[in-house]
Amino acid sequence: MSGNSIGVAVIGAGMAGKAHAAGYRAATAVYGPGLPDVRLVSIADAYEPLAHDTARRFGFVRHDTSWQAIVAADDIDVVSVVVANALHREIVESLLAAGKHVLCEKPLSDTIDDARAMVSAADTAAERGVLGRIGLTYLRSPGIALLGDLVRSGRLGRLINFDGAYWTDYACDPDGPISWRFTGPAGSGALADVGSHLTYIAELFGGPVATVRGATLHTAFPTRPKPLGRVIGHEHGAVSDERDTVENDDVAGFFVDFAGGGTGALQVSRVAAGHPNTLKFEVFCERGSAAFDFRNPGRVQVLFTDEGHALGGPRTVTLGPDHPYWRGGLAMDAPGVGIGQNDGFVFQARAMLEEVAGLPVDESLPRNADFVDGLHNMELIDAVARSAVAGGTPVDVPSLLPQS
Repeated sequence: MSGNSIGVAVIGAGMAGKAHAAGYRAATAVYGPGLPDVRLVSIADAYEPLAHDTARRFGFVRHDTSWQAIVAADDIDVVSVVVANALHREIVESLLAAGKHVLCEKPLSDTIDDARAMVSAADTAAERGVLGRIGLTYLRSPGIALLGDLVRSGRLGRLINFDGAYWTDYACDPDGPISWRFTGPAGSGALADVGSHLTYIAELFGGPVATVRGATLHTAFPTRPKPLGRVIGHEHGAVSDERDTVENDDVAGFFVDFAGGGTGALQVSRVAAGHPNTLKFEVFCERGSAAFDFRNPGRVQVLFTDEGHALGGPRTVTLGPDHPYWRGGLAMDAPGVGIGQNDGFVFQARAMLEEVAGLPVDESLPRNADFVDGLHNMELIDAVARSAVAGGTPVDVPSLLPQS
């Protein structure tokens, strides 16, 4: 920390970068006092108009046009890295070497080798008290956290099956412009983008995935037009008549076997028309079941088989102050008030700042995941891609195999 305060910056001013910026801005307004002064210092983006607008919009003091300026700044302590996956390693390693705490967006990188190098850099930085963390934002959803607690506590019993889908439609227009999201090897498309979220949610309930099998990858639109300007997030813009090849997957489906027993079926898409952000799942356990749909994030459904059959069937639970993250985490923390994805970024930012400030674990939100967790998530996604390339053959997740 710089004196008695924490200086914050965000590298990347696109859609997710704005979510991080808004999260830091609101982090001191939730859960009461406890943090030192948090200074919103800079938003950095190579596209200067976007950096300027995002900094002004979310109350950051200045904007920069290079990540190197953030590395060199002596008034910045914590940095969110929210740029294209291929850029993560160089930026993160430089920040950690400069003594800055890093919160990196998922996936950790675009290659396993780079991710392993980032883990090594984070381990070295940790020896100096510098944090390397990854944001697995959906674990901050009160409904998902509640159901995870019910499974891990044994209330629902041992997991038998996880059935989940994450459908999006940001790429359902075949004439939408090509961008970095559509380039890269098998598995770097919808699977890495939204499948990375669905897999760590599945592991919240079933524990680590040991094996993936039956994987398929499909590209619905093999070419897309080149943009005439900058592509920001999922926004469409003017395009040329020239088209470029889509290299990765629009749709992915696969099965998983959890190391502790139980199975799962997962499907993801970026071309699911009419589903801008549909994340849903059901968990089936020995003593009941539960369901969640992010289109209705303020409620969950649960069923306990030990409560008799006369009034059998799922009950709908409206979330409120008795559930994770709710009490003190919202300006109006009453039952049934609105909750959504943006709130997860606030809780994530608060957790990062609490850890940097040295607040005790038992007085803080659950810590953010570390780079080892990020590497495991990438290895899981890579196993899915390798299964698909091999015609659905079972593939073990390397991080769970005995080390020779």
